[in-house]
Amino acid sequence: MTTIEQNNGYATLINVFTVEPDRAAELAALLDTATEEVMRHRPGFLSANIHVSTDGTRVVNYAQWDSAEAYRAMLSDPTTQEHMGKAAALAVGFDPHLYTVESVHER
Repeated sequence: MTTIEQNNGYATLINVFTVEPDRAAELAALLDTATEEVMRHRPGFLSANIHVSTDGTRVVNYAQWDSAEAYRAMLSDPTTQEHMGKAAALAVGFDPHLYTVESVHER
């Protein structure tokens, strides 16, 4: 389960893919399959959430890992690289970064 709280110590990946609108659903499905079949079985994986912008030009992967080291280890796995290559091929561009949660506001 995704937990968004300040100072949680997790490594949060936010990867924004830019896509042609007719490829957004295909990319979201590919990311869903890759997460279900590969990513969630990697050590340190906590959660992933796939979002598609309402105009279909962006697909966002919001994922949490136990640590930046666990995230980097996942990146070096050949099976992971295969799925990431397929996702990159569907996108016009992508911009992955690790983040920390600096504040949380609730109603």
